[in-house]
Amino acid sequence: MPAPDAQTSKTLLVVDDEPRILAALKEILERQGYHVVTVGDASHALALLRDRAFGVVISDHVMPDMTGLDFLVECQRIQPHATRVLVTAVLSLPTLVDAINKGEIYRFIAKPWLREELLATVRNAVNRHELLTQNQRLLAESSELNRRLTEANSALAEQIARLEAQRRALDEVNQELGRRYDHSLELCSRILATYDPYLAGQTQAIAAVARQMAASEHFTDEERHVLKTSAWICDLGLIGVSREVLRTFRRDPSRLTERELAGIHSHSIYSQTLAGHLDSRSQVGETIRAHHERFDGGGYPDGLAGQSIPWTARCLAVAVWFVECGKSSELALEEVTAQSGQALDPEAVRLFRTTARLSPLPRSVREIMLDDLRPGMVLAGGLYSPHGLLLVGEGQSLSPGTISKIRSHNLMTPITQRLLVYS
Repeated sequence: MPAPDAQTSKTLLVVDDEPRILAALKEILERQGYHVVTVGDASHALALLRDRAFGVVISDHVMPDMTGLDFLVECQRIQPHATRVLVTAVLSLPTLVDAINKGEIYRFIAKPWLREELLATVRNAVNRHELLTQNQRLLAESSELNRRLTEANSALAEQIARLEAQRRALDEVNQELGRRYDHSLELCSRILATYDPYLAGQTQAIAAVARQMAASEHFTDEERHVLKTSAWICDLGLIGVSREVLRTFRRDPSRLTERELAGIHSHSIYSQTLAGHLDSRSQVGETIRAHHERFDGGGYPDGLAGQSIPWTARCLAVAVWFVECGKSSELALEEVTAQSGQALDPEAVRLFRTTARLSPLPRSVREIMLDDLRPGMVLAGGLYSPHGLLLVGEGQSLSPGTISKIRSHNLMTPITQRLLVYS
């Protein structure tokens, strides 16, 4: 079948064996802007139908070589979308039935025709062909889009399957990396245990305290990892110190020479270097290096103070102080509390107390951190400045302004007391 183009709908094929009628139809239709092709016999018309596309085919019924009905039936086979119009002077019932059933004729034009009726019929026939052509094009486009969509869905399914396989492979790699990481930490612990069992025991205790602190909501996921990892390897640099010097340091540090004491104080730097081979996160090394800095600035190796010490290092310092003071839990807790605002960050001490739960509190009282203060809370104990000046009295309900003043005062002069509120 010839392919239609944009002008096909207005291209008309008129078939009649009477030249006078052909000429009249051509003149009338061309004045309306149609492109009209006239043919005097059905055989020639069928040959044209095979070569080019027409929007409307108008045929006389009574012709010498073939009836108009038979011609239009053949036309329907060659160009099914062309609108077929039969012109006849004989409108008998059998002719009408055959035209509808066999040729699927769109309209009949009776001879002699009325000009306005003829033009209306042709105009409607052209519109019908345009609609059929447009529908065919839309169906073809829809079919093509569906084909492309099917291919895209298939490609997407394959891509999803590949990504899922990659995800599973990545999960397996991450799990393996996690196992190797844990194995590396365990290896470090065994190295410490082989070198100095007492040091290894301290490390395990420090790691346990750090793990309790890291379980609170006051850390990001990254900070939790940094704190827990740093606790395991913060003293790894001590393997460079002789066992005899370590024993002397534990029993009587005053007996050490300046050089021996400097070696002890340098262990956090050595631990930072060794940590870089285990964990590429710079925060781990920075936390390890700073875990012996003091909140008041009197620590080592860099003399950092206050907020300039990483938060994770301030928390690790509390855990190390608690474990290394070598006293019972109650006495060690008192020691840690006494160092709040001096060697240790008061907020880190409060976090330690709230997570370690080593000190029993009345059921109606709980200990919180500065960040946990909320309007409406009632203090279970007064807050005082280091000089004994009452800042907030016991039993006072906290307002947003009071909380802001407490936090501002803490920035200027750290509040070392425990923050107790009624539950």
